[in-house]
Amino acid sequence: MAKTRIPLSAAEERERDLEIKLEMSTAQIGLTVRTTNCLEERGIFTVRDLLRTSPEDLLGITNFGEKTLEEVYHAVSKIGFSRKV
Repeated sequence: MAKTRIPLSAAEERERDLEIKLEMSTAQIGLTVRTTNCLEERGIFTVRDLLRTSPEDLLGITNFGEKTLEEVYHAVSKIGFSRKV
């Protein structure tokens, strides 16, 4: 007997989509390997981790400069989040 799936409401669907995006690894959002490695060395593995990290803290990572910050924020914006550089 097949299980009947109850459709999600629009709000529930948005919440689920948001959770999926927040749990994406930094490698999944199109960052270079070098940038991903820099972030992972600092313990930043997911989009959620990335969004919780201030620009100042990101710039404090070794080999992480303004261009890398722009790369990160561009990648984050492509999946629907905005963060000012």
